[in-house]
Amino acid sequence: MTIKSFFRVILVFMLIFTAFFASANESDILTPAAPKIAASSFILMDYHTGKVLAENNADIKLAPASLTKIMSVYVAFREISSGHLKLEDLATVSQNAWKTGGSRMFLEVNNKVSIEDLIKGIVIQSGNDAAVTLAEHIAGSESTFAEMMNQHAVRLGMLNSHFEDSNGLPAENHYTSARDLAIVTKAIIDEFPDYYRWFSQKEFTYNKITQHNRNQLLERDETVDGVKTGFTDDAGYCLVASAVRENMRLISVVMGTSSANARTNENQNLLNYGFRFFEGRKIYEAKKQLTEARVWKGEAQNVPLGLESDLNVTIPRRHYVDLKAEMMIDKKVSAPITEGMKLGTIKITLKNDVVATADLIALKSVKQGNIFQRMYDNILMMKEKSNDKK
Repeated sequence: MTIKSFFRVILVFMLIFTAFFASANESDILTPAAPKIAASSFILMDYHTGKVLAENNADIKLAPASLTKIMSVYVAFREISSGHLKLEDLATVSQNAWKTGGSRMFLEVNNKVSIEDLIKGIVIQSGNDAAVTLAEHIAGSESTFAEMMNQHAVRLGMLNSHFEDSNGLPAENHYTSARDLAIVTKAIIDEFPDYYRWFSQKEFTYNKITQHNRNQLLERDETVDGVKTGFTDDAGYCLVASAVRENMRLISVVMGTSSANARTNENQNLLNYGFRFFEGRKIYEAKKQLTEARVWKGEAQNVPLGLESDLNVTIPRRHYVDLKAEMMIDKKVSAPITEGMKLGTIKITLKNDVVATADLIALKSVKQGNIFQRMYDNILMMKEKSNDKK
């Protein structure tokens, strides 16, 4: 073999080698890092799955300013849903509420204001006077209302939050975190979709005074439908935002930016990053049969299995086809079976990484069989046990 022929062979092998590895890496998951965000703390979360797509200092305790009001209205929504409060109820404006500083709804002392108007005054106008009036009406005093806020924060798993007031004006031991704000925002959208729509309202008029929503993203991005701005000297400029594109909802939180424009831009950067490089998919629908389990000693030999709630995943874009589902069903399932009983697990993986798991539950009940069915299955089970020992 001549030197020229030798190098030709080497070149061919190099081309084959390169082509092989190029092809092998075509399906590798390559997702760019999140953009640099000029904020003290931030987080980007998928609403449906709770998956965090980007974060920095998301658990540090920071002054929340008017982002506090997200928790305040959550408490109000819970009171309404429990029947303790109605939107048409009237609250009386106290001297204490009227003199509260900062952003205002421009309430007047002794005026009677509907709960619905107060909530809109809080959500759209960020009225501190409205927040105090609502708190006093629900709990008798703002301090007692703050205790209710803290109880709900604990229940929701907001591990780095403690509230001293309903409006977010600076107070010692009053703090929350970006992650906690994403948690309570998700809870509002989950539990109160009919009330959440008020967060997208661009203006509200009360007492012949029209004020515009301070969330500039509502004007800039038509996919954004909330949530709330905040500012104090110690908190800086803060914003919780949420948007929906292609059936995927994201929640973004930035805290401690330098200006109103900066908080808007940084939230937009986070949302664009999330929607550009990730996708949310519903893999399975709740209450639909996915498989079945053998039932021993029952009036039926099989029971259909499915999910209690929809199973969603958040994955890098263009990798939906790489998802794999594995179902593990409990063995030796004996009647009686009650609807909703856990009888297995489903696991969704993406290139060997687990992206979601959920319980497989019985979609209907199966009563115990008659004496003949039970005897017959006992014989079969004994035979199987005997075969297993061989």
